[in-house]
Amino acid sequence: MEKSVFTREYEILVELLREVRESARVTQVELAERIEENQVFVSRIERGESRLDVVQLRTICIALGLTLPAFIRKYEKRLGGE
Repeated sequence: MEKSVFTREYEILVELLREVRESARVTQVELAERIEENQVFVSRIERGESRLDVVQLRTICIALGLTLPAFIRKYEKRLGGE
């Protein structure tokens, strides 16, 4: 298993995360405030420069009004059910 931000699967993850944030009409700055981080942290994630762990992903999902299971369902669908 490749542990990299350069996999297609990770690229899809960050694309979906950005789409969820934008559809919630939340800016990077607002999200950063909600998760008690800075905007650079959010930007690095969305550019695929920082790897998220499951706890961070769950925190971001909750801050965007989405449960982790709901996000994972969207992610799996985007991957084609892999």
